[in-house]
Parts: sequence; C-alpha cells; structure tokens
Amino acid sequence: MTKKLFYNGDIITLEDNLYADAVLVENGKILSVGKKDELLNGNEDAEMVDLQGNTLMPSFIDAHSHFFGYANSKLQVSLEDAVDFEDIADRIKSFIEKNDIQKGAWITANNFDYNTLAEKTYPRIDFLDKIAPENPLIISNKSGHNGVANSLAMKELGITNDTPDPEGGVIFKENGELTGYLEENAFINNVQRVPMPSTEELMKAVIKAQDDYASYGITTMQEGMVMPLLADLLAYIAHSKMLKLDYIGYVDIKEKDKVLEKMQGCVKEYHNHFKIGGFKTFLDGSPQARTAYMRTDYKGQEGYRAYPVMSEEELEKQIEIALKENMQLLAHCNGDAAVAQYLEQYKIAKEKLNTTEDIRPVIIHAQLIGVDQLPEVKRLGMIPSFFVGHVYHWGHIHVENFGLDRASKISPTKTALDEGIKFTFHQDAPVIEPNMLETIWIAAARKMKDGTVLGENQRIPVLAAIEAVTKNAAYQYFEEDIKGTIKENKLADLVILDKNPLKVDIDEIRNIKVLETIKEGNTVYKAK
Repeated sequence: MTKKLFYNGDIITLEDNLYADAVLVENGKILSVGKKDELLNGNEDAEMVDLQGNTLMPSFIDAHSHFFGYANSKLQVSLEDAVDFEDIADRIKSFIEKNDIQKGAWITANNFDYNTLAEKTYPRIDFLDKIAPENPLIISNKSGHNGVANSLAMKELGITNDTPDPEGGVIFKENGELTGYLEENAFINNVQRVPMPSTEELMKAVIKAQDDYASYGITTMQEGMVMPLLADLLAYIAHSKMLKLDYIGYVDIKEKDKVLEKMQGCVKEYHNHFKIGGFKTFLDGSPQARTAYMRTDYKGQEGYRAYPVMSEEELEKQIEIALKENMQLLAHCNGDAAVAQYLEQYKIAKEKLNTTEDIRPVIIHAQLIGVDQLPEVKRLGMIPSFFVGHVYHWGHIHVENFGLDRASKISPTKTALDEGIKFTFHQDAPVIEPNMLETIWIAAARKMKDGTVLGENQRIPVLAAIEAVTKNAAYQYFEEDIKGTIKENKLADLVILDKNPLKVDIDEIRNIKVLETIKEGNTVYKAK
C-alpha cells in the first residue's frame, strides 16, 4: 500500500500532545506522528495529502446501534415527522402503490412518534385496517419498544383477544378487544417474527446503510442484538466480504448457544471485518413510553414506576454466564431502578464467583441513571453509554414525564466526567441517524428543539464529548490499543472534517461536514 503523509491542517491526535503537525500512514496503520519534514526523511515516496486547512482526527466509533435494523429500515415506510393520522395513512398507501405491494405481503413502518401527531396518541386497530385492508401492517415506535399492528398482522402473529401478556410486556385491550398497541416484550418479541425481505433486497440495503455510516465519519459500527435468524444473515455478510467497516455484534444472551454455533471464527476476533463482541440483555423499556423502570413515580401517575423485564435471580444468572465465559455484557437500562438492579446483581455475581475478571459491562442508554449511582458504577468498572441525543430529540417528553428538575439530570455526563468514569455516546440507530457531530453538539450544548437548555450543569467540554465517540468507545470494545487516537501502530482509521470542532462556536459543531472517512488507510467515503 502506498504511504500517505497528511499535513497542512489541524491534526487532533487525542493523545497527550493534542495536536500534531503531520501523520504518516502505511499498510493500514499509522507509521509515525510528528513534524512534516522529519516524517518525510526516508519517506520521500509517500503520497502527499494536503489537508488544505481542514481537520484530521480519529474516526468515530459507534458504541451502540442496530446496524441491520438501520439497513432494514430503508425497506420500510418512514413515518418520520408525520403530522397526523391522515399523514400516516397517505404515506403507507403511497408505499403500497409505489412498490406494487401484493395482497398478503407484510408492510412495516418505522420512526413513528405519537408526540409529533396532532392527535397525540396511537392510531387504533380499526384505523390501521382501513389503511391496509389486504396486508399485515406493523408500525414501530422510534424507541423500538412499542408499536401498533392491524388485525391481519395480529392474526399472522397468533395474537388474539385471549392471548396473555408476555413477561415484561403488555398486549393492550379495551373491553376485552385488541386495540392494536403492543408494549415492550409484547412488541419486541413479535416484531422479530415479521418475515424479512429477500436476501438480495437486504444486501442492497446493507451496502447503502454501510455507506451512510461511513458518511458520518464512522469506521466501527455495532449490531446491538443478534438473534438466531439474524445470525444467519450476519454470517453471510461476513463471508461475502462486503464489509468495509468493522462491525461488532452482541448476542441475545438467551439465545447464545444457537447464535454462537453459527458464528464460528468470528467470536471475539474479526473475520472479514465482523466479530461477536459479547452478550446483550434487556432490563427495562423506554422513558418516552413511560416503561423505563424507575425508583420514583412518573409525573402525574402516583405509584407508577413501570416494571423490570426480568427478575433479579434471572439477571444474576445471566451475569454469571458472561463472567464465566469472559464475554462482555451490554444491558439495556434506561431507568434508575433498572440500573440499580444491574449494579446489585453484577456485584453479587462477581462476589459469588470470586472473580476479578473484567468484562467491562456496559449500561446501554443510562438515560435516568442517578448521580448517586455513579460512584458504584466506577467502583464496579462499568461503562455508561449515554444516549445523550435524548436531550435534543425528546427533552420535552422527559420534562412531561419526570418534571423539569429530574429531566435536567438525564444523561448526567458532567457528573460522570468529574467522577473519572469512562463513558461513551451512541445514537441507537435506527432510532436516530448515527450522526456523531450532532451528538457531540448535544452533549456540549444540552439544548432541546426549542433552544431551551436542559441540564446546564451537565454540559461537558467539546473535547470530552469527542473522546466519548473515539478513544472511550475504543476502550468499551477492548480495542484501545488499535483504535481511538492517532498514535504509532494504531489502525489508520481517520476522518477529515471541514472545520475543527474544538475551534468553532458550539452551535456550529452540528453543521460541520465530513469530507472524507478513511478505514485502515483506505478512503471509504468522500464528499462530492
């Protein structure tokens, strides 16, 4: 591979010496960092890459998303920013007509958020039946934790008026009749059973989705929940050599044996850019849907704190499995009661096994983690991965659900920073776009959509926000020796930006453009 020498721009290393004059890359790795003239000595054959005043820094690392879900969403009806029920109906009917959807074929819609609708509620099953009278239809909430389905979808899924609620979920009924609304495990377990598009369609969507991630400056992405059916497709993707970005999957711990037998050669080691990084479990729901498990009551619902997805005993057993097999465990925790459950059972499992094994367990989302819980998080070596984008995208919903004071403490990043905790950020795509620069801006500005600041004392410096999606994310993946900073012998995973996020006004950060994304020395995205 040709040597490349990058120079004439701001080069942010994220090492002790924050800036460098030039970087020399060869064979997919960073060969040297230093002064341009010194690096050229003996490397006169290097290709000179003039940054022209732009900024070079480590590429972004996706700490948590559902990449395949993001790819699949490109084959679905988007209800992003739908304004009312009729808008939803028009979009779905147009999708049916435009794509010549045949009678009996499944239709799925995503990015639904009733908070944006004039009706401020979910459409009922009878309305959905009118939209798609000949097709099973299921609509996913933006959070991925609930949704609605029409009668044909309920029939195909085997859900009737007599179907009992699953553990950790609710099938909503009125007067004994289905309303169409499914919550938590009643939705999550069933949406997994919806037939997938053809392999050809899916692979085209995967290629497009991978290009999208690269366009955001990302070179490592995540599959946040690998179940048996998805495992077959991931194995196909890995063996097809279609990946140009690193892709790390986390296996549903309840299905680990079925999945791992299909992932031979990919467990904790890359095979054609894909590997299994550990296990995943769910402990609660979504704060927007009032299903995040809380230690205090939801505003306006005295005595209601939502509910856990599993018992303490079951969680402790899952943690034991992860520790015994030395596999990292990612646990979906939004509410502080769910976090408390995770902290306590992890501590019990470690003591029971008398192990010093460090699996760097991750608290996914950590939306409503209490500041009082952070010292224990640090003591146990846990990593909060904050979905800090909630401040902007759903801050007003948090205020409605928890009151201003409690809402101001969501994603308590400044307190975590002061505690010396390594934390990461993520976008949970396809919940929102994997836009790292927007996330950095949100963490530093803490502004809601109306411009109001939510939790001013939890703002963090821009540098700390950048570290959360680079060096800290590398640490989360046990890859700090090869990724996350610009340092000799690390992978040449880089991004070129049109402005330096450390030198512009905070509100300008969200408008910075990704000019080029480089994976192991090769350009995988270049702005046109």
